[in-house]
Amino acid sequence: MSDYDNAIFRLATAQEAEPEDYTGEDGLLYCGSCHKPKEAYFPEGKTIFGRDRHPKECDCQRKRRETLEAADREHKHREEVERLKRKGFTDPAMKSWTFGNDNGKCPQMEKARRYVEQWEQIKDGNHGMILWGEVGTGKSYLAGCIANALMEKEISVCMTNFALILNDLAASYKDRNEYISRLCSFPLLILDDFGIERGTEYGLEQVYNVIDSRYRSQKPLIVTTNLTLEELQNPEDTAHARIYDRLTEMCTPVCITGENFRKAKAREKMEQLKTLLNRKESL
Repeated sequence: MSDYDNAIFRLATAQEAEPEDYTGEDGLLYCGSCHKPKEAYFPEGKTIFGRDRHPKECDCQRKRRETLEAADREHKHREEVERLKRKGFTDPAMKSWTFGNDNGKCPQMEKARRYVEQWEQIKDGNHGMILWGEVGTGKSYLAGCIANALMEKEISVCMTNFALILNDLAASYKDRNEYISRLCSFPLLILDDFGIERGTEYGLEQVYNVIDSRYRSQKPLIVTTNLTLEELQNPEDTAHARIYDRLTEMCTPVCITGENFRKAKAREKMEQLKTLLNRKESL
């Protein structure tokens, strides 16, 4: 918008003077609160519609505008983040897998934070991770923290698993390539619980197709798995070898050594139940 158009707009949207406003020695209208001018003269004696001045924001008006604009930006940001989470998570519970809800018992969580902080370099370098370790150590939660943190930055992430992918592919004979292309379009793809899917010839072929397509898309991939590093490096057959070789070429293995939170949670619930039962007996 040109200066002339701006002036026309300000003239058209000029507000009434407030009761406390006053006219200064320069003939301009001043705000009675912040004592800043609400008008400004056109340069070089120019006039528009017979007027030699145009409305101007005082500090009060500017602050009110900036507050409204900030609230509007935040509202649009929250809507976008919620849209990304609905689109990117296959389980609504994953929305709560955040750094803010972390219990602090996984030593590798700091690596997850740095992954998010260094996202631009991670993305440009196509750096993926294989999060491996014992059952219940928080691999999926750690990956979910990365996903949520990136979505908060309005970066699109898909976190799914091969059980769901294979079901979707089996149900869409005609659109398999389109489905895989959509998976590969996300800036970050997270494949959770890798290795639990069916070991059929069809299943393994589709697993390879997805991983190979992601490889060719040159976008980062994160995989969580209960497979050991030795199992990944020494596959049982050729079908698994071509999958694992491609995967280890794309992703750096990171061992997750956190406490088994499932066992810890089970112990906690057991203690809570004992306390409740003991309370009942004492009544």
